[in-house]
Formats: sequence, C-alpha cells, structure tokens
Amino acid sequence: MSLKVVTRKGGAALYIRGTVRGHSVFESTGTADPEQAEAYRAKREADLWTQSVYGKRAVVTFAHAVTAYLEAEERAETTRTHLRKLLLHFGTSRLDHIGQQELDDAYKAILTKGAQASGATKIRAVLTPLRAVLEFAAIRGWCSKPAFARPKVKQVRMQFLRPVEATALVEAAAPHLQPLLIFLIGTGARMSEALELDWKDVDLRGKRAVVWQKQDDERHIDLPPVVVLALESLEWRTGRVFRPVRSRKPRGALRGKEIGEAYYDTGRTGGGQIKSAWATACRKAGLPGRDRVWIPKGENRQKVQFVPDLTPHCLRHTFASWHYCIHRDLLKLKEDGGWHTITMVTRYAKKMPDEYKEEIKAWINFKFTI
Repeated sequence: MSLKVVTRKGGAALYIRGTVRGHSVFESTGTADPEQAEAYRAKREADLWTQSVYGKRAVVTFAHAVTAYLEAEERAETTRTHLRKLLLHFGTSRLDHIGQQELDDAYKAILTKGAQASGATKIRAVLTPLRAVLEFAAIRGWCSKPAFARPKVKQVRMQFLRPVEATALVEAAAPHLQPLLIFLIGTGARMSEALELDWKDVDLRGKRAVVWQKQDDERHIDLPPVVVLALESLEWRTGRVFRPVRSRKPRGALRGKEIGEAYYDTGRTGGGQIKSAWATACRKAGLPGRDRVWIPKGENRQKVQFVPDLTPHCLRHTFASWHYCIHRDLLKLKEDGGWHTITMVTRYAKKMPDEYKEEIKAWINFKFTI
C-alpha cells in the first residue's frame, strides 16, 4: 500500500496516510497546498522505500542529526552558533554524502577567509562541530564514523610573565581588576572559571576554592597566600567573587562607581569581558604590543588603540611555567592546573629558568597592597 494525501477533520493542513513495506505512516505534510503536499508525499514514500532496502543511514539528513544532537543535551551557545552556520550550508544533505570534499567546500562557504583561514579557525568553527554531529550520528547507526584530514595548525610562541612583569601588570591594573589578575596568576584558573566563581565555593580559611571546568567537571584549587590576601580585600562575600566596576555613579549618589553583579556571559569563549581594562594595564606596565590606528566610519579624526601581544590566557601559561619551575613535577602540574593529558603540560617544562625560582616563591607569598 502506498501513501496517500488525506484531509483531517477540523484542520487545514493536509496529511499523508498509508503503509510502505510494513511501515505505517500518518503524519502532517505541514502545508494546505495540494501540490506541496503531493511533493512531500512522493519524497517521504521514496525515503521509506530507500530506508527499507538500504537501512536508515541511507536517508538520515544532516538537519535531522543536528536536531537530535541539540535535543540530546544542553549545548554551549558557541556550539549552537557554529551548528547554525553548518546547517545553513549542509541542510538536508545525507550524512553519508558528507566527506572530505564536502568539508573543504564548507570551509570556503562558511569562513570569512574561506580556504585561506587559519588551521585553528577551520578546526574550531567547522571541523570540530561537524565531527561532533557525525560521531553522534554514527553511534546511532545513521552514518559511518567520520574520517577527515585535520588542518595543520601553526604553532605560536607561548607567552608568559616573569615575576617582575607580573608585579608591573598587577600594579598597573585598575583597582577592581587587581584581585582577578592575582587570582589568575596564582591559581592558573581559566578566565571563565574565575569569572563564574561564587563566594559559596571559596574557603578562605582552608585556602581552597572550587571552580567548574569547560566539561562541567569541578576542580578544587589551592589558594596561595597572595591570592588569599587579594580575595580578603574584596568587600562583598556573597554572589560572584569578581565583579565589573562601571564608571557611572549609582542612582541617588553624588559620585562614585557602580559595582555590577557579574561579568556578562560570553559562553566561555575567552577574556573579552576585561578587554579594555586588560589593554590599559598592559600598556601602563610596559608590556609589548602595537598601536592600532584607524579612522572610524563617518569621522575625520583617526583613533589609536593599544593592542597587547599578551592575552589574559597568558596568565595561565604564567602559572604553569612558574609551577614547573618550583616543583619540577608534570603530574602535579597536570592535577593542579586541570589539564586532561600529560602531553598538554609537557610544553611548560623548562620554560622558566631556574634563576627565577626564589623570586617566584617570593611573589606568591608577596602581600600586595590593594
């Protein structure tokens, strides 16, 4: 028995009803137009025949797989953004039709620089989310396990601070930013972990804090003396530990600055929440960078903005380099820093010369005046 287009009492939308090779179907076509409904019926019937002969993997589309992937569990907003772009490109393409050539075409279509985009960008914005969906589908028997060539990633020089540079950076930072920078250097926490830290997860007496990693795993971190002192300087003891300070005065006040409840959520994509304050601190501390010069659209006067070579994530590199310089223990560094593999921490070995060991010890026990 083939499928037929039928009406349903009380509804405008047309339905299809029937049986194809033992598979009973009664579903809406999503339209009241007879021609569109007939096109839907023909395609649905063809898909069911193909599925009955060759299996479900012959008919599952990328759109179906993405929908199932998103419904399976909560995904980060960054992931959802990448998937929306992939969905616009692949649409209803059959999963088994997505191979290396299709991936190369996706690079060209989705990325701003197309095939000339950096390897890191290709991996982050296209390959990783695409592979995640296809592996999700492969587990369910909808397609074969994906196999793609991984773009080459240009290795960049790891940047970290020496103790005197760390001191200069902290002292040059805005007062509300100083405790955060000390926390990042002293614990190696990721920016997202630090900005999401709540006072209920901080034990100043026990010198311990609990942060949540990207994989939603909790991580217990020790707080060295310099970090404990920095946290003790904060006036509040509830809610987020680190908060933004805006120059506008609170309602009803004659002067002063407004303390926010929390930094805005970027979906754990980086340190953009302190971008301006970070650049200012780096410039005042004499750290390397360049001046970006441009003329805004609609204006005649050029603007100059300092762009530091270092990013807030370099403070995590600083922690790791200092940690290995003091302890000479990669396993301890892996555990204390929350890395998942020993391979990820081996790059920090012997980065910081031994001559700085005592200076580093003095720094983490140094009492900043904040």
